[in-house]
Parts: sequence; C-alpha cells; structure tokens
Amino acid sequence: MVKVGIVGGTGYTGVELLRLLAQHPQAQVVAITSRSEAGLPVADMYPNLRGHYDGLAFSVPDTKTLAACDVVFFATPHGVAHSLAGELLAAGTKVIDLSADFRLQDADLWAKWYGQPHGAPELLKDAVYGLPEVNREQIRQARLIAVPGCYPTATQLGFLPLLEAGLADNSRLIADCKSGVSGAGRGASVGSLFCEAGESMKAYAVNGHRHLPEITQGLRRAAGGDVGLTFVPHLTPMIRGIHSTLYATVVDKSVDLQALFEKRYADEPFVDVMPAGSHPETRSVRGANVCRIAVHRPQGGDLVVVLSVIDNLVKGASGQAVQNLNILFGLDERMGLSHAGLMP
Repeated sequence: MVKVGIVGGTGYTGVELLRLLAQHPQAQVVAITSRSEAGLPVADMYPNLRGHYDGLAFSVPDTKTLAACDVVFFATPHGVAHSLAGELLAAGTKVIDLSADFRLQDADLWAKWYGQPHGAPELLKDAVYGLPEVNREQIRQARLIAVPGCYPTATQLGFLPLLEAGLADNSRLIADCKSGVSGAGRGASVGSLFCEAGESMKAYAVNGHRHLPEITQGLRRAAGGDVGLTFVPHLTPMIRGIHSTLYATVVDKSVDLQALFEKRYADEPFVDVMPAGSHPETRSVRGANVCRIAVHRPQGGDLVVVLSVIDNLVKGASGQAVQNLNILFGLDERMGLSHAGLMP
C-alpha cells in the first residue's frame, strides 16, 4: 500500500485527487494539509467524500509527517512546492507536483512568466515532465515529477504525431483552446462568477499565457528543433473541460494521418483516437482520465485540423498525477482510473 500525503487539499485539484484515490486499491491518503482549514474533517468540506475518508482531517503542513509518506502530491499555487520539495526529497519521499513549479527546465524563463525568482533551481535537474505518453520510462525512475498543465496536455498530445513524424511546418502551429471555469481554481474572482462567465465566451491572454512556454518546450522536444506556436486560450461557460482545436500545415499530403495517429497511440491506455470524421465532445471525457482525439484534413488540402479534448481536472491535472503515481510505483497504469466519462 502506497502511503500518500497531499499538500493543499482544499482546491479543485486537491478534491479531485481525493476522489480518484478513494477508488485506488493500492493507495492510502494518510495526511492532507491546509493552513486555513486545519482541524476540519475532509468530509465536512467535501460531503461527496463522506464514508471514504472518515477520520481524515486537514492539518498544518509538517515536514516530518509528510516525509513519512511514500509520495507527496502538491496541489498548490505556484511557488509553494519550491519551499518544501527539497526537504521531502532529501528524506527519500517522492514528490508529484501538480503546480507549475518544476515544469519549465529554464529557471530564468520560469521567473519571467511567473513573476518571481525560481525558489529551487537546484532541483530542476531532478524534475521529470510527467506526460506519460512521452516520458514513461523517465517517470519510472523519477524522484520529482512535474505534472503537465491542462492546456499543455491537450495541445501536446494533439500535435505530437505530426511533429514526431516530421510532417508539419513547425514554424506555423496554431492552438485555439477553450477551457471550463474550474481551470481558474476555487478561489473567488469576478471573472469566474456565474453571472460573468455564463452565456458568454471570451479569449484571454492572447499576447502570452503562462502555459505557452510549457507547450513550446514540449513541442520543441517532439520536433527536434524550434517551433513557432500561436496559442489563444478562451474561457467557456462550462465547469470542466478543455477543447483544443489545433492547426498545422503538412509538407506531405500523401501520408494517411488517421493511420499515423492510430499507430502513435495504439498502446496508450488514456488516449483515444476516434474514427475518421469524428468530432470529440468535452462531455465524453468529463470525470475520466482520457484524451480523445480526431484528425481532419479539410477539403483534402495541406491544412490539418486536430481536435483534442480532456477533462482539465482529470487528464489535465489530478488523473494524470495518479497515472504518474501508478507508473512510479510499478502498478498497473490504469489502476483507479478506468472509469468512463460522465454523460449526460
């Protein structure tokens, strides 16, 4: 049984971790922290977990308690894992970080996009980017795993087959992405209010979103060189979901793109390449750790359109974190994650 600690368990990714781990036969949550809610039983904050975590209460973060765990998840705002991860790693505890703290390998680039100095640059050499479809073998040996962001997960999985095969014009990639409101987190903000987000859709951060350097970093690895990416995120009036519409120009129109995508993801348990002509819906992956993809070439031209959908809280965050846990501890990668999406 893997003993699990969670730092920052009161947000949406924290409660999603708890929901998924409640179904996991080989994981036991023994510690969960929140300075603001210390002493409050978990089931009092989240009644959906009644009967699953009786006796478990939020506590103030304590390094000694957390270091007694086999693995600690950080479901925290950026900057928090910087201050605690080193001590836990030194104690032999594995760290799986859902924040952005260790996703970028360049500390100066991280500081530029997150508005503060990187708090643990010495740990970046140990950080493995936790996209299993790319780094599965490195994850198996990792001490510190940086779970990818939601937009980066959907976007990279959609582009990877084209870039790895050398088929795309890497200088002109476009990612037109839509996210549900839960992607903004549980903290109160005017833009996330129902009256503000409902019956509306808007683009934001067109001149630069924090996920842009993360996506670019992954696409460069896949392409083996520089890429030119335009990334435009949008807020949509739904709770969960990411829909990425991706555009690339192909240099060889003779390639069977459907076969290319099916072959690339044939052995991936959490990527579903849909039949030719399909249009995946975000509701089909709601609550599930699945990226559903369809590839199109309109009018048989050289422009490829890839449709990629995920649940931003599952494959885009907590589900992918549990997938990493399974790989890290030599468990069946699908353990605790095999449930279907919720419909309607």
